[in-house]
Amino acid sequence: MRILFLTDYSTLVGGAETGTLILRDGLRELGHEARILSTTPIPGTGPSFADYQCFGTVGRGRTLLQTLNPSAYLTLKRALSDFRPDIVHVRMFLTQLSPLILPLLKEVPSVLHVVWCRAVCPIATKILPSGEPCMVRWGLPCWTNGCLPMRDFLPLMLQMHLWERWSGAFDRVIANSFAIRKDLQEHGFGEVDVVWNGVPVLEQREPLREPATIAFAGRLVRQKGCDVLLNAFSQMENSDSRLIVAGDGPERSNLEELAKAEGIRDRVTFTGHLSRDDLEGVLQEAWVQVVPSRSSEGFGYVAAEAFMRGTMVVGSACGGLEEVLRSSPSGLVVAPGDALELSRVLNPLLRDRESTDRTGLSGREFALERLTREHFVSEVLSVYNSIAMR
Repeated sequence: MRILFLTDYSTLVGGAETGTLILRDGLRELGHEARILSTTPIPGTGPSFADYQCFGTVGRGRTLLQTLNPSAYLTLKRALSDFRPDIVHVRMFLTQLSPLILPLLKEVPSVLHVVWCRAVCPIATKILPSGEPCMVRWGLPCWTNGCLPMRDFLPLMLQMHLWERWSGAFDRVIANSFAIRKDLQEHGFGEVDVVWNGVPVLEQREPLREPATIAFAGRLVRQKGCDVLLNAFSQMENSDSRLIVAGDGPERSNLEELAKAEGIRDRVTFTGHLSRDDLEGVLQEAWVQVVPSRSSEGFGYVAAEAFMRGTMVVGSACGGLEEVLRSSPSGLVVAPGDALELSRVLNPLLRDRESTDRTGLSGREFALERLTREHFVSEVLSVYNSIAMR
């Protein structure tokens, strides 16, 4: 089978891109031909993994480009003629490729794989500026509620109308969690398959050692809630514990200042961006990994990887992340943005090393059963085959 993946970004900038590569590599190992169409890489984010590249930008023209991207249309037209795929699998298209690609998919079996709320929310969070959940459909409230300035509101409303008009191009829709499926169906989607993401089988961590260590891994942006974790860490009972913040982003300097203001800077390590191998080495030390997101997470790759490592995870009650945490024996859930509750949940985990060690390893058993790459690829192949049998 020949599968063409479409995704907005061609470098490993987040979980969606990681998932695309996991699927591509897993399918190739099973003997399928799999290629990727994406945009030119964002500077500084690593080499591109795309087989076909169109123009993309994160600059000032991005809002217009994600509404109408003629380069994506022409590149996809060429790729369809050149590769002649049996399936087109669209992972992300509303932040770069634009709905302009959709009319080309009407003549080829196509799957939409929804990994976050962008299909139903122009800012992809379903959270109002006040921090309250958004309970209305996209449209005029996106401007009146202050979510979008007028310069972005007009082109993005055009984008969403085009997306809605051409959404029938897809034969099947996959959501990467039941939470995402709920969002889609509340906005008029019909049948939606749920396929959880999978991760490679990682090396089991070593037995936990002192000092008690908490880890955060992710992009340093406000939505990821690392500031909440720093506030919680400053309230921890164990004054010898340490915190590792692995990742980089625009909030890094603010977070370093916050750690200094909270009097914990000497116990917090900011690693910056790390290679995959270096990141694994750092996270092997963690007693518990924290995912303190403020807004809805479609799934939560870092939680799945931590479970696979045998590490306990404490995370926010946010969409698909909450779903995965509650399914694992080593996952705990806290309210988003609540530093006091987070510290209260973390304190007993750092007091009892043996219990935390044992509970973390039970999560690895769950991950080996439910969260492997092989299980992920198999479930997606079942969706492909269901289209072929129609």
